[in-house]
Amino acid sequence: MKNRLGFARRLVGLLAMLVVATAWPQASFPVDEKVQVAGSVDGQQHPNGRYVFEQETFGGNGRTCRTCHSKETGTISVADVAERINDPTDPLFLQDGLDDDGIGTTRIRTHATIRMTIPLPPGITLADDPGATSVKVNRGSPTTRNTPALDPVLLADGRAPTILDQALAAIHDHFQSARTPTAAELASLVEFEQTHPSFFSSNALKQFAKGAPPPQLPEGRTAAEKRGRRFLVDVPFNPPAKDGACALCHSGPMLNETNLSQEAFGIPQGFRFIDTGVTLVNAPNNPILTFIIDDGVNPAQAVSTPDLGLLLNPNPALPPPELFPRALLPNLFKIPTLWGISQTAPYFHDNGAKTLRDAVHHYVRFFNFPCDVDPVGSCTLGGLIELTEDDVDDIVAYLKLL
Repeated sequence: MKNRLGFARRLVGLLAMLVVATAWPQASFPVDEKVQVAGSVDGQQHPNGRYVFEQETFGGNGRTCRTCHSKETGTISVADVAERINDPTDPLFLQDGLDDDGIGTTRIRTHATIRMTIPLPPGITLADDPGATSVKVNRGSPTTRNTPALDPVLLADGRAPTILDQALAAIHDHFQSARTPTAAELASLVEFEQTHPSFFSSNALKQFAKGAPPPQLPEGRTAAEKRGRRFLVDVPFNPPAKDGACALCHSGPMLNETNLSQEAFGIPQGFRFIDTGVTLVNAPNNPILTFIIDDGVNPAQAVSTPDLGLLLNPNPALPPPELFPRALLPNLFKIPTLWGISQTAPYFHDNGAKTLRDAVHHYVRFFNFPCDVDPVGSCTLGGLIELTEDDVDDIVAYLKLL
């Protein structure tokens, strides 16, 4: 057991070299220079950003950005789907919103996930279809709350370098667009998503995006909230004490990065991608795919998972394969912010947790068992503390304040 943990700690130590883009960004992101111009771009009248986000279909299948990003949560939930399923004109229930048979709506009604088609990066193939150039995975629509103005690391695997890349890909893939957005349309869309109040969970976050100091953790009012706060306070993690347990991965201004205590486990402060066993649990029962990972240095290995996560990003900053075989990197996904978290259900990249309590309860399994008992837990954290049902209640009570 001790040797296994030692190996795991050395393993995650190498993650310190992973993903340059995970460092805490500024409150804005780089945009193509010609897109920054206000009023008109390339001689075109600057359109209204709200119209582009909520109504423009780009000649496609009828979808707009608002189709998959509701005003209330910035995403779509099972409840949203239930309200919309009987509308035969709703473009949500087209193409990648349908089941694999192209007809049924079981998946989206049950999990509110969309079928994503993602290009396979070099060195990654599918065991049952070696010639495939892309893979289909089921993911929830990422919330637009506090994104992109306060989090330019976009998508669950971080593969969109900027909001422009993300918007263009979504318009092409999900809208099945007949035309490419103009520079003026993109400019208005970027401005709208960075400034409109509906994209922020609070006025404090909106002001932070404008350069104000980041919001601070509220003190809590009830006994449960005050007990829950201690899990989020950024203090040294000293098990079996539970203080700071959630802050291990939810620290920094946006509560979405690892803190200094993770360095004891070899993970650098500010790390943005982590494996919390969500794909192993696979609550939505997504199809298990077998990927062949060949990094050009180490023997090719088969990895079975419903979603590779960060490995589907074509340009992550990875350590050399001589030091870290790529097959050791499946199932890493972006750490989400906790600000406004009670407003953005469902949770995890696969919508595997339908409620906030479901999401927090996942960590009872994650923290309480070492990997030789249950592989869902982190091999460096599992079994170090005991998260109880009362703890879950307290954490949920506190998260509702954020």
